Amino acid sequence: MSTNVLRTPDGWWAVRGERAVRIETKAVTTAELIADRDAVRQAAASDDSGTPVAGLVALPPVTTPCRVVAQMVNYRSHAKDSGFTGDIPPTFFRKASGSVSGPHEPIVRPAHVRFLDYEVELGLVMGAPLPVGTVVEEQDLPRYVAGLVLTNDVSARDVQLTKTQFYESKSYPTFTPTGPYLALLEPEDFARLIDLRLRLSVNGVPRQDRTLADMIVRPAQALTLLARFQTLDPGDLLLTGTPGGTALKAPPRPVEKIAALLPPALKWKAFFNGQAKNPLYLQNGDLVTATIATPDGRIDLGEQRTAVADAT
Repeated sequence: MSTNVLRTPDGWWAVRGERAVRIETKAVTTAELIADRDAVRQAAASDDSGTPVAGLVALPPVTTPCRVVAQMVNYRSHAKDSGFTGDIPPTFFRKASGSVSGPHEPIVRPAHVRFLDYEVELGLVMGAPLPVGTVVEEQDLPRYVAGLVLTNDVSARDVQLTKTQFYESKSYPTFTPTGPYLALLEPEDFARLIDLRLRLSVNGVPRQDRTLADMIVRPAQALTLLARFQTLDPGDLLLTGTPGGTALKAPPRPVEKIAALLPPALKWKAFFNGQAKNPLYLQNGDLVTATIATPDGRIDLGEQRTAVADAT
């Protein structure tokens, strides 16, 4: 069974229900903790009554610097929202690891960003090197993936679309809330990944709700495709895409055809004038809540609660 690990300013903790036991380890980075798996197991099996989780301050369980890679349009529902039809080529992009923030830290919207969006995503945390040319079969996942984290791929849509710039639009500080838990998996847990359900709400109103059954390119295939050109190392993070329900949606076909006839400046002006009427984009003071778990709770990545704050 998976073991949830919490990282705080004081170190690493094995979570057991509402209490946590300190892990006796010298590990500072996520990669070092993964290498000291015996210490994690000892803490999880300890007779120590532990400390209330509610009294601990959660830091992101993925330490930085590290590689942060993400998959684009990897859920059928998101592809539909985005106006894609037919086969969608697997696509990856990078995020700055400086965007990784804690599970309860505010999401800070830069002053120049008007259209701030959310994307709940399952994060794979690497446990072994993935050299270029590696082929990963389903049965190989436990060899390469150590665990899972809950992430939010926050996106500045006006930057992303007008500049076709994923790296900038998704890499501002606090644009990758991560945690609270790193769920370290046992080999038998990987068969349950398909049952994981991703949920995100804003101010208590549900926005996203899908299982991994909606996923287009699943983890083993994604790692194989990524390894065509990208090396990954222990502690690196792969975000595996988001389901439908984001604020951004493709315009209706007739509108899209008309817009295609306009010069780029006029096209984007018209598009964002329309988006300005969309109430789903994140605003100052909004509270974003996200969870990822199997129905039986065998794998539960905890709850992420992040308020939105405008940059001062």
